[in-house]
Amino acid sequence: MKKFAVLIPALNASATIGAVIARVTPHIPADNILIVDDGSSDSTSAISASFGTHVLKHATNRGKGAALRTGFDYALQSSFDAVITLDADLQHPPESIPQFIDAYSRNEADIVIGSRLHRLRGMPVHRILSNTITTFLVNARTSGKILDSQSGYRLIGRNVLEAVRLKSDGFEAETEFLIKAASHGFRFGFVPIDTVYAGETSHMTHFATTLNFVKVLFQDY
Repeated sequence: MKKFAVLIPALNASATIGAVIARVTPHIPADNILIVDDGSSDSTSAISASFGTHVLKHATNRGKGAALRTGFDYALQSSFDAVITLDADLQHPPESIPQFIDAYSRNEADIVIGSRLHRLRGMPVHRILSNTITTFLVNARTSGKILDSQSGYRLIGRNVLEAVRLKSDGFEAETEFLIKAASHGFRFGFVPIDTVYAGETSHMTHFATTLNFVKVLFQDY
């Protein structure tokens, strides 16, 4: 039986992390949940630990890419067969986890991505535009058919984690990961997920994020 981990990068997520973990545990046991506290100043780590999860803490805020890298390294050392990444702000419905596992277990993909572009209701117009444009550009770069390149809700097989090493520390790391995975010839699968936006505070700096995305897009890997 394959062993799955759930990896949740978190920054000052004390208001939501408990609810996220509680909704994950019906599908993945708490001791297979990895919380990477990326320099939070609130009780994110304490709340996470109270559920029996594994908490990995950065002393300072290093960025989402750095948090993912920390979690991936831990997952590889702990002999997990695949990692499911989702956000700490309740934008990714944990109830979709069985769909990811089912898609992966059919051996049709090495990476399964939750596609929000199937279900646009509830997504702000500016997010629809940015996600559509960035997905188009990533597909142009990879000659692929990725349906939602900006979705951080992903199941990633161990073989991919062993082959793809992230260098970026920020949000652009998720784009870097797709480009590198495509260059290695890994297969992509998709499951539709609901779009959940409720005015959450974003940790993105839009100009810097866009600039870094462009740099990653044209980087020679």
